[in-house]
Amino acid sequence: MKVLISDKLSPKGIEIFKREEGIEVEVKVGMTPQELLSCIGAYDALVVRSETKVTAEVLAAANNLKVIGRAGSGVDNINVAEASKRGIIVMNTPGGNSVTTAEHAICLLLSLVRNIPQANASMKEGKWEKKKFMGIEITNKTLGIIGLGKIGTEVAKRAKGLFMNVIAYDPYISQEAARKLQVELVDLETIFTQSDIITIHVPKNAETSYMINRQTIQKMKNGVRIINCARGGLVDEAALAEALQSGKVAGAALDVFEQEPPPADNPLIKLPNVICTPHLGASTEEAQDNVAVAIADQIVDFLKNGTIRNAVNAPSIPQEVLSGIKPYVSMAENMGSLLSQISDGRMQKFTVSFHGEVLNYDVAPITVAALMGLLKPILQETVNYVNAPILAKEREINVEEIKETATGDFTNLITLTLVTDQGTNTVSGTLFGKANPRIVNINGFAVEVMLTEKMLVFSNIDKPGVIGDIGSLLGKAGINISGMQFGRQKPGGKAISVLNIDNHVDQDMLQKFKELPNVVSVKLVNL
Repeated sequence: MKVLISDKLSPKGIEIFKREEGIEVEVKVGMTPQELLSCIGAYDALVVRSETKVTAEVLAAANNLKVIGRAGSGVDNINVAEASKRGIIVMNTPGGNSVTTAEHAICLLLSLVRNIPQANASMKEGKWEKKKFMGIEITNKTLGIIGLGKIGTEVAKRAKGLFMNVIAYDPYISQEAARKLQVELVDLETIFTQSDIITIHVPKNAETSYMINRQTIQKMKNGVRIINCARGGLVDEAALAEALQSGKVAGAALDVFEQEPPPADNPLIKLPNVICTPHLGASTEEAQDNVAVAIADQIVDFLKNGTIRNAVNAPSIPQEVLSGIKPYVSMAENMGSLLSQISDGRMQKFTVSFHGEVLNYDVAPITVAALMGLLKPILQETVNYVNAPILAKEREINVEEIKETATGDFTNLITLTLVTDQGTNTVSGTLFGKANPRIVNINGFAVEVMLTEKMLVFSNIDKPGVIGDIGSLLGKAGINISGMQFGRQKPGGKAISVLNIDNHVDQDMLQKFKELPNVVSVKLVNL
């Protein structure tokens, strides 16, 4: 079996391939797309980092390719959908750079409060500006961490060692898990109003996009400092630049930007109270060794034993079973994602109930798919079929599986129930025929909803004009409605409205929906 390494990889990873009998490894770094196309057909496995673009055209030429390994967490440079269609496993190495990224955040924090980069630049110019670079101590200062996942947790541990007061916002972490870290869980409002320094460690999605903006900055302490080593687009860069220039924000340290590399006219780059690094969060020798060794071990295990670990596009089930169970797996993942995005609060218990014909299969992979869908929208790290149960356990989410032969009105039915500290939500789905999924119940309301890429889920009072008001707002914004479903308990009572839409809805539009008469809440769902 032949393995191609097309991006620079730590020698420790290459050595693992070389010492395995029956595996031949070739390293070809810096190939043009055409050169990759011309040779990819000869290989069983491909190892990349971020430079090689594994396009649909490359995959079409990869006649023998069985697995692609990404030495890192992101797979943006791989056409995962096309790889899935061709039966090619895509693996990555989640968590391999958590410590490195956390350390970079702490480095930026210390550099920011003591003006180290600016003072160094001044010295290089032959100046001695001691008074200009007065800093602050971090001992007893309050660090607000937004996102207490793997990276946020590592940041918290280090900040406690520096004698900082650490508070954190993460609606998906239990109080017990936070107590073990000696971290106080608070709401987002408290993070903004009480933190001396704020650091962000969340994924970018509809809920977190521009979470640092003009309105939230105004809530912060005068002289607050902001750090972002997570994702570009979490911070409104124009708003941050204004706050830095006015003095509301004393300083910022940024490793990520909305556009990378940032354009020359980015207002933040030249500000004297901003520290910038070119996305160096994972750039240490140790992190690169870790991900190289991990991906090499995973690919060897797959090629020699058929074991799938950290796959982003395939459940760990036998091929002969996959064709029958795949529609249920896909539906369950989307149902989990829907349930996650309509729920609020810290997750405590997740139940997957199976009824009817679906029990002809081993339902364990379906449960994992539902759990994966539940966690993906809320976690910064990659979630897949292998690590979803581990991530749930780490967050002290109790996962339960229930099997019942009775189906009621449907020959097959899957019901997901999520209990949080703010309430309980349920979603039920069925397959019409062999591969047509429908959501048939949401929180006790009977519906028949198609699962599409973008949906709006409204909780409202059943009064005339609600749908008209919603449609009018969408029409004015040029957003097309591709489908709609309604459910209610009784005339004039509680109701639910689900709209399938074709275009993105931003936070301003969601706020306008919330202000409509008889609308109780609205959730944007992206599948």
